Amino acid sequence: MVQVVRNFFLVVYCKMIMKIIQASSEIPGMTSEEAYRMLESKMYLRLATIDEQGWPNIHPVWFYYDRIKEKLLLTTSKHAKKTQNVRDKPSIYFSVDNGETAPKGVKGRGMVTIIEDSSKTISEGNKISMKYLGTLDHPVAKMITEGAKKGDIVLIEISPKFFSTWDYGKVQYK
Repeated sequence: MVQVVRNFFLVVYCKMIMKIIQASSEIPGMTSEEAYRMLESKMYLRLATIDEQGWPNIHPVWFYYDRIKEKLLLTTSKHAKKTQNVRDKPSIYFSVDNGETAPKGVKGRGMVTIIEDSSKTISEGNKISMKYLGTLDHPVAKMITEGAKKGDIVLIEISPKFFSTWDYGKVQYK
């Protein structure tokens, strides 16, 4: 019993520490808090997938970052190109960046799980709608909810392997 409890706490403890690395030795990175703030902002996530012919596809998407579970979540049509791509090849790359004069961002590699449970898709979809729309009464929020109820909208859950950050605003030129 003691061994089981100790292993449980070890797993929980390790799960809470996401590896955050500096993207380049020449460009400063972000602190953990700065990276989390960026992931919780209204910026788009650019999702990179590979299609059946081996071509890369980039998909700008709304997303929600669950800091406790360390998952990136998005909703999409079960027939969308990105859904087809990750069904075949669940490894992805992503980037969330500001694109300003002094750009900064968070990128990483991860594995995708497609969740077709409508109640979970609605629950997480509502978080995404509130993040970007501020209401569940918006037509887009209603479309996501109704699509999930019908089974046409799925939840894509990204399990990041790491976060790689950069912040040109911290560059010091001598």
